[in-house]
Amino acid sequence: MAFLTDLEFMKDFITGNRVPLVGAELNRQQVEQYLVEVLGYEKDAVEVDRKLEFIAAGEPWKTKLDLVVRVGETPVMVIKCAAGSLGSREKEAVSAARIAFDVPVPLAVVSDGNTALVFDTLTRKQVGEGLSAIPTPARAAEIAAAPSEPLAPKELDRARIVFRSYDSMNINR
Repeated sequence: MAFLTDLEFMKDFITGNRVPLVGAELNRQQVEQYLVEVLGYEKDAVEVDRKLEFIAAGEPWKTKLDLVVRVGETPVMVIKCAAGSLGSREKEAVSAARIAFDVPVPLAVVSDGNTALVFDTLTRKQVGEGLSAIPTPARAAEIAAAPSEPLAPKELDRARIVFRSYDSMNINR
């Protein structure tokens, strides 16, 4: 077992904070760099480790979302950075995007830093594949402009349970 003092650390591309090099951290750094250097997002449009707290099936749950991308004040994408099979993270990412704010975030993205799967949060359908499927800031602004409604209470409860089920299996949260 590695103790925190035995781990390697790196500087987070967005925040500049020192972060342990565990789990999918390298993948996240690649995604952060892609968002800023290739797609043109400002660093302050990308929130790292957004806290998420809710009640699911009567039990409190606390976790963090890898990345939330905003256009102005409007969240437009929740991004789950993963190592391994992206398809196995689809429900986790979509559920996170459905519950993270008062209204669902339009897009859920799963990426390993080299490719990505992009999902419409409301329909849960895949709408793109590859890093190039992640919208530019201009396209994200168009997406963010569309009206959004809160989920019905039963849908919200279900999404919280689904998210918690997947999130509970994450190591190095």
